[in-house]
Amino acid sequence: MIRICLHGPESTGKSTLAAHLAKHFGEPLVPEYGRLWCETFGTSLTMHDLVAIAHGHDAMTKALEQCARRLVIVDTDPLMTTVWADMLFGRRHPWFDRWGPPADLYIMPGLDLPWVEDGTRMFGKAEDRARFMELSEAELIRRGARYVKVEGQGDARLANALAAIQHVGLPI
Repeated sequence: MIRICLHGPESTGKSTLAAHLAKHFGEPLVPEYGRLWCETFGTSLTMHDLVAIAHGHDAMTKALEQCARRLVIVDTDPLMTTVWADMLFGRRHPWFDRWGPPADLYIMPGLDLPWVEDGTRMFGKAEDRARFMELSEAELIRRGARYVKVEGQGDARLANALAAIQHVGLPI
């Protein structure tokens, strides 16, 4: 089973791109569990909440992998929740460093889309977004995860993501 995961800061179009990729491939989409959590319980997060969110990501991913033929598109995973811990608390729970394995490919949408406040987002200032992006990429590098960056508006962003997937040569 191949996992392609969207990774990066808020308001970069991850959820939209993930839905388009899942539709393109006709495969399941694992929604962003952290968003579901925050919409239900609010955004006053604790480290305990972040670990629970990461476990929720894992459970949903495993469940939807049972429905997939060859791949699953994941709208963030515990690596992204790790970065949230770094952003919110400047530290992480030891569980995050034990989590794995990472996805087969991470797609990092760029900061070329404007910030949109939706009631669950926290880091809208340009310098916060840049720091979030730096931490997101650093975590992928630290884990040795394969990743690509994509930019573009609308259909161009999807086309760039599909080209990047093809370029890395995943057997899909």
